[in-house]
Amino acid sequence: MPVTKTAKRALKVSKIKLANNNIWRGKLEIALRTSRKSKSEKNIKTAISLADRLAKKNIIHKNKASRIKSTLSTLLPKKTAKKATKAGSPKKNSK
Repeated sequence: MPVTKTAKRALKVSKIKLANNNIWRGKLEIALRTSRKSKSEKNIKTAISLADRLAKKNIIHKNKASRIKSTLSTLLPKKTAKKATKAGSPKKNSK
């Protein structure tokens, strides 16, 4: 148990931070669960965004966030590449 006044204050602050971090981790787990279950692009992007924010705040490790992002990105539907050139547009000479 802390003896000094500053140690008591530090213990109080660390308990508050622990509670807040556990809340954020819980939100991340819920977002991951819903994105894996529904596999909708909106849910996946919100989970990726949440993982990025938590890594920035040092609530989770940055490598864990990158692992989460890579596994969720495999759930995203593949987009086909379309040709961006128009048939009637003139080509520019690059010299």
